[in-house]
Amino acid sequence: MTNGYIDIKNTDVMLIMGGNPAENHPCGFKWAIEAKRTRNAKMIVVDPRFTRTAATSDLFLQIRAGADIAFLGGVIHYAIENNRIANEYLTNFTNAGFIVKEGFKLPEDGLYSGFDRAAQTYDKSTWNYEEGDGIGAATVAAVASAKPMLPPKVAYDLTLQHPRSVFQLLKKQYSRYTPEMVERITGIPKDQFLKAADLFTSVRKDGDMKKVATIMYAVGWTQHTFGTQIIRTAAMLQLLLGNVGRAGGGVNALRGHSNIQGATDMGGVFDIWPGYLKVPNPADVDLKAYLDRTTPKVSKPAAWDSFNYWSNTPKFAVSFLKALYGDAARKENDWAFHYMPKVDRNYSWTEIWDNMYRGSVKGMFAFGMNGVAIGPDSQKNIAALKRADWLVVGEIYPDETSEFWKSPGISPAEMKEIKTTVYRLACAGFAEKDGSMTNSSRWLQWKNIALPPPGQARLDQDIVAQIFLKVRELYKAEGGKFPDPILNLTWPYTDPQHPALAELAKEFNGKAIANLTDPKTQQTIKDGQQLPGFSWLKDDGTTSCGNWIYCGCWTEAGPQLARRGTEDPSGLGIYQNWAWSWPANRRVLYNRASCDSSGKPWDVERKQVWWNEAAQLWVGNDIPDFKADSNPKEHMGPFIMNPEGVGRIFGPLAAFADGPFPEHYEPIESPVQNPLHPSQSNNPVVKKFSTPADKYGTTGEGFNIICTTYRLTEHYHYWTKNNPMSVQLIPEPFVEIPIELAAELGIKGGDKVKVTSARSYYIAKAFVTKRIKPMTIDGKKVYQIGVPIHQGYRGIQEDAGRDARTIANRLTPTVVDPNAFTPEFKGFLVKLEKA
Repeated sequence: MTNGYIDIKNTDVMLIMGGNPAENHPCGFKWAIEAKRTRNAKMIVVDPRFTRTAATSDLFLQIRAGADIAFLGGVIHYAIENNRIANEYLTNFTNAGFIVKEGFKLPEDGLYSGFDRAAQTYDKSTWNYEEGDGIGAATVAAVASAKPMLPPKVAYDLTLQHPRSVFQLLKKQYSRYTPEMVERITGIPKDQFLKAADLFTSVRKDGDMKKVATIMYAVGWTQHTFGTQIIRTAAMLQLLLGNVGRAGGGVNALRGHSNIQGATDMGGVFDIWPGYLKVPNPADVDLKAYLDRTTPKVSKPAAWDSFNYWSNTPKFAVSFLKALYGDAARKENDWAFHYMPKVDRNYSWTEIWDNMYRGSVKGMFAFGMNGVAIGPDSQKNIAALKRADWLVVGEIYPDETSEFWKSPGISPAEMKEIKTTVYRLACAGFAEKDGSMTNSSRWLQWKNIALPPPGQARLDQDIVAQIFLKVRELYKAEGGKFPDPILNLTWPYTDPQHPALAELAKEFNGKAIANLTDPKTQQTIKDGQQLPGFSWLKDDGTTSCGNWIYCGCWTEAGPQLARRGTEDPSGLGIYQNWAWSWPANRRVLYNRASCDSSGKPWDVERKQVWWNEAAQLWVGNDIPDFKADSNPKEHMGPFIMNPEGVGRIFGPLAAFADGPFPEHYEPIESPVQNPLHPSQSNNPVVKKFSTPADKYGTTGEGFNIICTTYRLTEHYHYWTKNNPMSVQLIPEPFVEIPIELAAELGIKGGDKVKVTSARSYYIAKAFVTKRIKPMTIDGKKVYQIGVPIHQGYRGIQEDAGRDARTIANRLTPTVVDPNAFTPEFKGFLVKLEKA
């Protein structure tokens, strides 16, 4: 979230797409209701189903699953055509006036400039800014480089009239997304779309800058082969309207798991270190090469200023290496950079399972991750586990992964042929351990143990610690090709076998490992003391920090993440003394953009930060997300994490794999060809997996119904099917079917039905409903159905033989977003019949 749950109460208009917060985020959703109650805020809900969230909305639109970019692109087109844009914000705080290189081509035919069809990738050299000091030709000759770079000085046109300005290209890109085209692609009638576009953009009617709108989304957006670009479109719309950085605004992801945000923050995916630092690759022969590649250089109009906060990457990286390797990380050995793995290929989730299926991954640790159930293509994952040598599962219940050999369809004889050794470790539940969780609002909140783990169950960190210490013993005794990273890893915990999570939290925060003095304030941090914030981090080996964005969460004053202060003098729901929010306890990101170019708030009633002329400082109710002493006259951009200093409407160079502007592409399995460009229907850089298990359905094969998956408020992922009370509420799986489709197929509510995709089948009872209606997509009648994800073949009802014991993700395809590598769960093709 750029903002936070409580901040939603400050909005005037909210657009909710790709999520159902009333059911999946009920505690956070109360703030949307608060906005309606106290501000008369308007709510627009766009969803394939009429949900409990939709029931509270002012306007509900049913959309075809996977058509979100077309809808949002249409709203961008409407905003531009009706001059409902934030002109001053757009000109000064975004790259709208930057001029793009000659040779860049928009995707009228479905392809941007530079596409290599054989390699299925883009040469992105034209996806760049033109170099210069203003309008016109470049003033500095381009420097030859093996890798295209952003120019240090960018040509620009603040009138936004240059034909290659970002704004004019944006206008041209979405000129095709007319209300008529939006109806053809999304199924939303033109008159309903225009109502939604008018309502959302009404915050900029007649040039008004006081009002503000927010956008909320969840995995209904991310789980597509263009999921990242859906979110990009929302961000571009919010920049166009001047809604980012403001109370009641922003682009706000509603995370599912209680600690999804924290896992990503801590580098829980293959392509980042903690704090979103990039991972090394084989070309990074030393730390200098790595830092040269990953530390961005300023790229902006010459007359403007840019904080370019990622220029501090060397401080963050060296402090991280010191946290890992302590005294073994020294200047003369490049701070032990050579200890770090160099990522040479895609190690994302689906690639790991694909490699296991192919036989190159021999084993897996699965802690709190039911890989068989969460898919995609559960049958392929089961087949992969059959081929593995070993599997270690740490869980609180037996699940589909820990008992993959019990999947329906596997015979006793086949079970005997499975050679995989499975180790099942009983772990502690979340209430049985302390520690912190990071929520969608970026709040780190400490919690205490409610009760001890039962029986032989152990804390996760104890299990991991004991495995690590045993592995290190083996390296000490037997050596190995490269034992140094294992032998020299710091393990500074009071009880090495049982690390306290409080010690780990302090390690993430970081400490001084020499006496430090701030030259401006003369404040001193002594050797061994906790650091008060990431501004103290150094690249000379005098600081240690496990995650720079968490620096400040556990200081010498104690655990800031355990605070429970309820003071809120601003009335905006900032609560500066409740827990701790990264970065720097800041509650709204990019909050400098809540003020105009002179530093005055757009809306004095919801003012967050402002320029204090007398003090020559930025001050406010929130922590300013800005260089504190940067006078507005210096024209420093508010988007301090971008080298341009401004918000990116155009995403240059390698920012995205599939285009600098989002384009509507069809899901890999779709009932229609893309109305914008039928010859290039799908995302051109999406690669299909190619094992015998990877099959993709077409309408010609009879797969003509769109299926989407979703979660229920009565269940929590795959755990609560083991909870008697949750099972009483929703005892068995179902398939949500439109009344009209049910009538055509002779299906009644409660009938057992079979849903079949190109990969497998799913059996459950029919839930015949008015909540999903038939749609007309590009002149064709199309049906959608919905399948909740929660059941499988292990659980109370499953063990009693009361359902078919099939998994929803048997149906879904193994195909992923080329940016975030998220599978496409939310729109695929199936057949439906009575079972």
